[in-house]
Amino acid sequence: MAARGLLWTPFVTAVLLGGALATLPDRSVSPAAGALCVQELKREHFQRAFPSVRKNSSEILPEPPITFRAQLLGLPDLPRWLRYTQRSPYQPGYLYGSPTAKDVGRQLIEVTAYNRHTYETVRQRVIFTIVLSPDAQMPFQAEFFVRNRDVEEVLPPDAQKQFQQALDTMLEQKDWSIVNITSALDRGGRVPLPIEGRKEGVYIKVGSRRPFSDCLVKATSSDNQFRCSLEQQPVIPCYDSFSPQFQIDWCNVTLTDLSGLSTAEGTPVWGDGVLEDASEYNPPTDSPGKAFLADYLLTILLPLLVALLLCLLLAYVMYGRREGLHKRDMKTSDIQMVHHNTIHSNTEELRHMASSRDVPRPLSTLPMFNVRTGERVSPLPGRHDSAHVPLILAQQ
Repeated sequence: MAARGLLWTPFVTAVLLGGALATLPDRSVSPAAGALCVQELKREHFQRAFPSVRKNSSEILPEPPITFRAQLLGLPDLPRWLRYTQRSPYQPGYLYGSPTAKDVGRQLIEVTAYNRHTYETVRQRVIFTIVLSPDAQMPFQAEFFVRNRDVEEVLPPDAQKQFQQALDTMLEQKDWSIVNITSALDRGGRVPLPIEGRKEGVYIKVGSRRPFSDCLVKATSSDNQFRCSLEQQPVIPCYDSFSPQFQIDWCNVTLTDLSGLSTAEGTPVWGDGVLEDASEYNPPTDSPGKAFLADYLLTILLPLLVALLLCLLLAYVMYGRREGLHKRDMKTSDIQMVHHNTIHSNTEELRHMASSRDVPRPLSTLPMFNVRTGERVSPLPGRHDSAHVPLILAQQ
């Protein structure tokens, strides 16, 4: 056990020192609010920074499995607009998302790469400086559900370009651009079975400054919605140029028109949260008062009123109906007493009739032989009529 401790201590020290010292220069990114931002975490970029690879740079080492962890600097999670995905340790990772106007400002993301063979770590900071861009505002947005792709398969630029070319060919306009990409698992979808060809599915949202074409409007018409409710294939008036690279679920197409929403003038620019010199912090005013009388009546008085009604009902059953119950009990007891007296009088009458008749007692009830003394006693004392003597005594 001591030997293991001696071996483990230098190993842990080397790993900690290696992880602390192995850092890469910061990467700066300036995404625009309302536009898609994709940052690829390349394995080769982090692999060359591992201490073991730099030490043995002349040797050809096998590619190790590398996994990534991304989080806000000093916090355990990512901002709400940013997501991370990596299919396997031998594939690159992706940071992707679409920031909004509320996310304008500077955000520091710390990315840590782990070598799963040597437990070495390499860290790099990605600085996202989100800015407002008037060109990124797309009032007409359409969202498509692609069934035969996973999210990391449409994040590379080539896949996005291929999807956009198919969209431009179908709608015959060139100003559509991808606004956001979301995995179907983030929308509540199920993980597919491990069968070849089964994909998770991905939602791709595109935007344009021009109104929707007739093809999109007819694809989401009420007739097609009715056909979709009957689990039938909708009718697409234009040529579907997505197939076979992208299998679009035309029953799951959403159109959003944001042209009627007016943008607020003077949109505030969010800073890094640090006060400038000779400035004061002005907290927001207190929220207006709220009357809680209705909540009090609903929470306290309503249960008390129900309990009072139940108590009154129980008191009426126990005391208001007591006389009727007492009379019913008295009536029942009178019937039982009459029945008992009738049985008693009938029994007495039968006993009187039995004692008054001149009939000899049954022989089975008369003593004939004393077991203790052995004396034989006549069953009929005082009578010596041989006609009434039992047959056994007459034979003697």
